[in-house]
Amino acid sequence: MSVNSQQADQAGRTMTSYLAPRVQEIQPSGIRRFFDLASGSKDIITLGVGEPDFITPWHVREACVYSLERGYTSYTSNAGTPELREAIAEYLYSSYDVKYNPKDEILVTVGASEAIDLALRALIEPGDEILVPVPCYISYSPIVTIGGGIPIEIETYAGDNFKLKAEHLKAKITPKSKVLILNYPSNPTGGIMTYEDWLPIAKVVEEHDLIVISDEIYSELTYGPKHVSFASIPGMKDRTILVNGFSKAFAMTGWRMGYACGHPDLIYAMLKIHQYTVMCAPVMGQVAALEALRNGLEEKDQMIESYNQRRRLIVQGLRDIGLSCHEPQGAFYAFPSIESTGLTSDEFAQRLLIEAKVAAVPGNVFGAGGEGFLRCSYATGVGQINEALHRMGEFVHKLKQG
Repeated sequence: MSVNSQQADQAGRTMTSYLAPRVQEIQPSGIRRFFDLASGSKDIITLGVGEPDFITPWHVREACVYSLERGYTSYTSNAGTPELREAIAEYLYSSYDVKYNPKDEILVTVGASEAIDLALRALIEPGDEILVPVPCYISYSPIVTIGGGIPIEIETYAGDNFKLKAEHLKAKITPKSKVLILNYPSNPTGGIMTYEDWLPIAKVVEEHDLIVISDEIYSELTYGPKHVSFASIPGMKDRTILVNGFSKAFAMTGWRMGYACGHPDLIYAMLKIHQYTVMCAPVMGQVAALEALRNGLEEKDQMIESYNQRRRLIVQGLRDIGLSCHEPQGAFYAFPSIESTGLTSDEFAQRLLIEAKVAAVPGNVFGAGGEGFLRCSYATGVGQINEALHRMGEFVHKLKQG
């Protein structure tokens, strides 16, 4: 090929032709895509963002400011400060009866999202099948795909309170199955798993030699049965990477502080990736996280009680306007069915936004099992929830009137 032909060929290429095909195949976040529609609109009530409406407690912010005044602006150990890792170990043991060695079984990350990404990158080989119960947090499948794995969805159902069932898990396992991703309490359904629920799942995991990534970011947010960590089930600790963080229960989303716990070999592999990408979590955030664990448990409990009041309000309100809704026992989401309206999740959410000025997330963005549902976050004020329910009630009434 001549130089001129080569230059012409290069000139005709689009920049996207340089991108990896698996990245091009990934769709943008369904949540962000939907909320782009709401940007700039006035008088919108948002039940969509999975973020506490509380501000990080003042003494946690003060600890960060004080650390800056004292010049805490350098790197820490790649795994996180020893003090924070020790505090995390103490908290997990006292709260969930799971014991980790802070020296080599805990890694502090830039949010729980980085911990999930590190775990998958450390485990996935091209073609590995990663089992993902749905509806689920929207990031799991794209991260699996970026890592060269194949996400395999396992549907859960409202009739089972969105619990993962052993028979449904078993039905999706093949010789290529390697990792099971768990997220309980669940985003978007608010479903939880009890000790008795976990036992048959643990049996399948052991029989098929699976590794588990257990995303427990909503572990503190339960409103009945206490959260049971999958890692606390007999025989599961060594084959589980427990992921958690400070965003939800401690109202610290913007701090991006998370952690992963697991067998030393798994954590070491994740640490190697972590040290070559982000080096370490920000020291100021680690100081704040330590303060939250040492002195912020009372405020955490107060926030949880407030969420519980809002949970009862929104679930009953949704039922009163004619939308069936299972009882969410964790996280801060209601997941009502909108099938009775005859609209798809996308149609309902878009019309609700345009006609009633209420923003909620169509359930289908959380996987195939989410079609026919709507995710409504109750991490917002009671007044906002009441007004949103009023508008939704009028909207649903008009739909049913034809």
